Amino acid sequence: MSRKVKLPFDPQVFLAKVNGGGRAISDYRKDQIVFRQGDPSDSVFYIQSGKVKKTVVSEQGKEAVVALLGAGDFFGEGCLAGEALRLSTVSALTKCVIARISKAEITRVIHEEPAFAELFISHLLARNGRVEEDLVDQLFNSSEKRLARTLLLLANFGKEGRPEPIIAKVSQETLAEMIGTTRSRVSFFMNKFRKLGLIDYNGSIEVHSSLLNVVLRDQQQIKR
Repeated sequence: MSRKVKLPFDPQVFLAKVNGGGRAISDYRKDQIVFRQGDPSDSVFYIQSGKVKKTVVSEQGKEAVVALLGAGDFFGEGCLAGEALRLSTVSALTKCVIARISKAEITRVIHEEPAFAELFISHLLARNGRVEEDLVDQLFNSSEKRLARTLLLLANFGKEGRPEPIIAKVSQETLAEMIGTTRSRVSFFMNKFRKLGLIDYNGSIEVHSSLLNVVLRDQQQIKR
């Protein structure tokens, strides 16, 4: 009697399948809440398609956008570090397909499947690097440069795979919250970038690679 051959573990297959226990996949419409700040922190999420917005509200009621995440990103991983309640709210910026993995299920697969553990650790390292870059950006760069960098990140420049130069509609208010400035400043720089041919902007935003010149100041200085 022949034995059934066990296929190699594929993290992407795991993330794309639903099971009766700790995994579920859901469709989210634009602006739908995935979880709210203060909700129980009991699962990790993986974005299969679309983009989400991560926001935090202070005790004084001030809201800040702290991250925009897209396909291939995890979020909610704080539950694995002892986070009892969500520290932020995540909502769909576009239509999304998102997998939810329970804390118990993702803990099990991290321990049992090295391929998944490698994928997840790579995500954590990339996220940590992004947080450090964001901090340096806020401390030392002008609002013009911060906006250019944010647009490039939204268009996936610098990520593996091909860039997606056309960004789903993101409001100027959201961009202002992300880079720590006013909507009027964002509007000024968006118009400036458009006049210089660095972006096309008519509701949706098309980012050209030449926008990198704003970030790489030592290569080309753009006059204010």
